[in-house]
Amino acid sequence: MPLSEVARDIFLVPLPLPFALRSVNCYLLRDGDGWAVIDSGLHTEAGEAGWRAAFAELGVAPQAISRIVLTHHHPDHFGMAGWLQALSGAPVLIAPREAELAASSWGQPPGAPEPMAALFAAHGTPAPVTATIVETMSALRVATLPLPTLTPLHPGAPLELGGRRLTAIHAPGHSDGQLLLYDEADGLLFSGDQVLMQITPHIGVWPSSEPNPLGRYLASLAQLERLPVRLALPGHRAPISAWSDRIAQLRRHHEERLAAMLVVADAGATAYAVAERVFPFERYTPHEMRFAVAETIAHLDLLVARGDLLREELADIRFRAA
Repeated sequence: MPLSEVARDIFLVPLPLPFALRSVNCYLLRDGDGWAVIDSGLHTEAGEAGWRAAFAELGVAPQAISRIVLTHHHPDHFGMAGWLQALSGAPVLIAPREAELAASSWGQPPGAPEPMAALFAAHGTPAPVTATIVETMSALRVATLPLPTLTPLHPGAPLELGGRRLTAIHAPGHSDGQLLLYDEADGLLFSGDQVLMQITPHIGVWPSSEPNPLGRYLASLAQLERLPVRLALPGHRAPISAWSDRIAQLRRHHEERLAAMLVVADAGATAYAVAERVFPFERYTPHEMRFAVAETIAHLDLLVARGDLLREELADIRFRAA
């Protein structure tokens, strides 16, 4: 997908990803005499080439980048922030909670125990699958280096960026501290990974997650639905013009997924066993399997919070009908 101007002085820079998602949307904004970046991509050779091609096409000298803003800490959004900062000297702005998650996720010293291994094993994931997931995480960690120096951007804070007055909106669920950037005057929203077209944002439980991410995600969608959004610029896939309709679709999807998982878990099952029944594991890579299990845990936790299931901590964690 080529670079494109999606709104006045806002350019979508699609950068490649080495997994099924294929690409991430990053954005370059004319910012006075310079430029600003929103989200950075995963740090790979192909990602670096993508940024260099975008700079060349728009005539951007890296030193002209004045600010780098990250919606959240996930590696496909965070990974090249340190590389871009080294090129430009620009500050990297991110929510304080996301800075904490970046440190715990990507700043572990070599050889430290992988927190994800214990989480997945506790939910019934077979040891060979868990081992593959740990290897995947090690590769992702490398793709976030060098780590940037981070500057806090607090929820609710105003941000003058690209000739626009943006407000940082806290939108949890996909990531605890994710920030969306809203231009109320223009009805334009950088929606991060909270609302996407064609695919549903991943809502999962991870070692550092705050409780009940799916419950917090659905509550966030209810708040976001009230925003008058003319155009949303998401972290993946196409821009969104039918804002309320897309949010309604996402809410229906999760209610359907909750109903399906409730049927599977009714007689008692681990999250891994439920995921095997609900997702097409036979077609999944370890990366996709990791996301499926984490998402299943999030749905089962919400069913527990709603009183539909009980959670039992035995040799492993199991869910059954309340």
